[in-house]
Amino acid sequence: MPARCARSAWNGALPLGVARFRKEVVAMINGAHLLLFSRDAERDRAFLRDVLGFESVDAGGGWLIFGLPPAELATHPTHEEPTCQLYLMCDDIAVTIGELQESGVEITRPVSNEGWGLLTALRLPSGAEIGLYEPKHPRPAGM
Repeated sequence: MPARCARSAWNGALPLGVARFRKEVVAMINGAHLLLFSRDAERDRAFLRDVLGFESVDAGGGWLIFGLPPAELATHPTHEEPTCQLYLMCDDIAVTIGELQESGVEITRPVSNEGWGLLTALRLPSGAEIGLYEPKHPRPAGM
């Protein structure tokens, strides 16, 4: 269950991290903001807008903030340095790869079956690589 808060005091009757206010449960965290650091931000923004079709708003001075599809977050154990990775998800990786390649997008890895999903990656105009996968695992409600 996601961490939740409310506009009233803890009532002790709900699980830890959840409070109720007039029968309304309010999420403490209501979204995520992903930062993509780029050596060619303008071209990457154009790619996100024109190739992937993400809608955006101008936050001022041409600084675009893109809306993303619903997201999920997984925490994986590691013996390496902790890090974060971005994977875009799709319903059919073969169809998505075809559409991306028709738009001139470089697919940087062959598709691999990781058990939890089919995984590949694509190259942004700046040279950065973003993962792409077709999930095969159960997904949270609303996804």
